[in-house]
Amino acid sequence: MSDHHITTDDAWVPDACTLPTAERPLRLAEFDQFFTDAVRGVDRLSAQHLRLQLDGAAQVEETARDLTARELSCCSFFAFDLSRSGPDALALDVRVPAAHADVLEALAERAASVRNQG
Repeated sequence: MSDHHITTDDAWVPDACTLPTAERPLRLAEFDQFFTDAVRGVDRLSAQHLRLQLDGAAQVEETARDLTARELSCCSFFAFDLSRSGPDALALDVRVPAAHADVLEALAERAASVRNQG
């Protein structure tokens, strides 16, 4: 855990999200902590495709798999793909349909912003 203050601004949470409203701040805080601890780079490959370069640690991969699986249960329009190109290189590709490109943009901005605060 880091010392910096984590806000739970839910601007990137889409209206289509089925996660109960009371649980959203907790999930946002989990994403913020993940962005802070694990994300090493944010690459916007297209309006519908974001790649997060992650720390290659096994625990990061485990956390990414858990967090993305839970996110898919409430926001099924996301497509997540976790891959390794080497022992210390882990990438999380996030894709959305065109109708949700604004959600992906907000997520990319959030990841970059929180990562830079860390």
